[in-house]
Formats: sequence, C-alpha cells, structure tokens
Amino acid sequence: MKPVLMLAALVLAASGFTAHATPSAQPMTLKGEVLETRDVDNYTYLRLKTAEGEIWAAVPTTALKNGAVVTIGNAMMMENFESKALKKTFDKIVFGQIVDPNAKPASPHGATAPAAAVPVAKVAKATGPGAKTIAEVVTGKAALKDKPVVVRGQVVKVNLGILGKNWLHLQDGSGTAADGTNDILVTTKDVAALGDIVTVNGTVHTDVNLGSGYAYAVLIEDAAVRK
Repeated sequence: MKPVLMLAALVLAASGFTAHATPSAQPMTLKGEVLETRDVDNYTYLRLKTAEGEIWAAVPTTALKNGAVVTIGNAMMMENFESKALKKTFDKIVFGQIVDPNAKPASPHGATAPAAAVPVAKVAKATGPGAKTIAEVVTGKAALKDKPVVVRGQVVKVNLGILGKNWLHLQDGSGTAADGTNDILVTTKDVAALGDIVTVNGTVHTDVNLGSGYAYAVLIEDAAVRK
C-alpha cells in the first residue's frame, strides 16, 4: 500500500469512515501557509492558505507553528470526510506527507547546492574531534556514514517544520556548485535564520529516501545548532 493510502486508511479507521467519503483519483502536491493546527492520535490536521484558497490537510503527527510554509507530497483529496475526533465534516480534505520541496533526486548528492540567497564568504572550519568542512563531508560520505561530525557554515536556505524538523542548507566556501560538494543539508530541532554562521553537531546519514521521489545521498541529521 502506498504511504498516502496507508495514511488515509489510518485516518479513516481512527476518525470514522462515512459512506459519502470519496477519494480523488490522482495524487498531487499541495503547498500552503499553516493557519491552524489540530493534533489527534497519530496525525495532525492543518488548515492551509494556498494559492487557490484555504483547505484542510491531514499528515502524520508533526510540530508546526502558524505561519510555516509546508509542501504536502503524494497527496490525495477526500470529499465529505467526517472526523469523529474533531466532530467535523470536511467538504474537502487532503491526506499526505510533508516533504522537503528542495529535494532533487537527479543530483549526485541528493538535494544539494541550492541557489544561495545570501553571499557566502569563506567560513573558518570547525575545530575539535569530528570537525569537517562541508566538502569533506560530501566527498567522504561513505567513510563518515553513521558517524558524528562537526561542521561550521553559513545558512543559505531554511525550511521550518517539515516532518517535525527544521531543514537548513549550509555552505562554507569549500567544494564547488558544479559537483554539489559546496552544500550540505542539516535537520535539527533548533532554529537558525538565513545568513547566520552556525556550528552544527550531528550524525552523517547517506542514501536517505523520504518517499514521493525525495531522496538525499548525504545529509547531517538530528543536529545541535549553535551560533
């Protein structure tokens, strides 16, 4: 069973299926600003502001703040869906999974080397055990797999509240954009702003596949971020 259909089945089982609930035929992608969240067992309802207007969505439990912009991938529309948990019937609601819209599987290093929104100067390498440049992490991913590293760099892109984490792209002046060795993706519970110089301490993971076509050859996960 596809993840989105499994999610829909979970929601239907937990919230109560009505004979009038009808799924749309084709999966889609939905992007919007979070206006409201409601948590129930195993999943979160989101009221989203999209280019086409407001709509509700249901995703696996995640922590999001109002104002966060999210992308829901492999999404399926349901009509006339009744949620017993919320005591509410939705004319239309989308079921899916929050994904990182910047993931580009065609890149040899996953979703790397996005266009920097701020100029990136040479950033001094972190010090101490496990200290690496970004290029060293990307090119040495096989040897570093599942090992802790410390990296210092500039935040060039930020996505908050995706799958319960914040996703930061870092660059430090090492590597090149041509081969994707100049950028690393970091997942964290901490918050950093565009342009910040930060030091991250996390674990290198490779060949991470989030489904719905979003895959990463290398990234640093569950990192602690300090300025």
